[in-house]
Amino acid sequence: MRSEPAVTLHTVCGLEELAGHGGRGVSHVLSLLDPGTPEPEAFTAYGAHARTTLHFHDCLGPGDGLVPPEPEHVAAILGFGRQLDGPAHLLVHCHYGLSRSTAALLMLFAQAEPETPAEALVERLHALREPAWPNARMIGFADAMLGRDGQLSAAVRRLHALQLRVRPHLAELLRGLGRGAEVDAAQNG
Repeated sequence: MRSEPAVTLHTVCGLEELAGHGGRGVSHVLSLLDPGTPEPEAFTAYGAHARTTLHFHDCLGPGDGLVPPEPEHVAAILGFGRQLDGPAHLLVHCHYGLSRSTAALLMLFAQAEPETPAEALVERLHALREPAWPNARMIGFADAMLGRDGQLSAAVRRLHALQLRVRPHLAELLRGLGRGAEVDAAQNG
């Protein structure tokens, strides 16, 4: 058991927000980008930091030209989390800071705190990034890899349902983006 948490600060954001975090002492960065997206130039203003970049689309499965998140991506995210040592400021980002990045941070929370209930981890994530909509496919893989017996997925469905109550316009938008299965799961409990 650690005497102090490995990660003492967490930041989750989108590409447009990266420049605002350059002077915040970020020590570790996890970049989750669409295939073909270059490394963000904002990182040139950051101090020394460890960075891992993964490329896959924010989708729920294969489609025309889409590279969906796969178990190996989730395994790489969890591997990144196991490398965190000592007090760290972790920044996780994707394009908008809403889906891939929040899914990744949730699975890192779950890995670091296996005894903490999934609902409490999702509440922490939601407090950190209020519009969070974690990618259900990524969470499903993490749920299995971390032995959470579907608890992470169930907690994320409840967060999705909350987001739909607060932002009902998201249902149509997400369906248009091929994410209707998440909307249906959230609406049907």
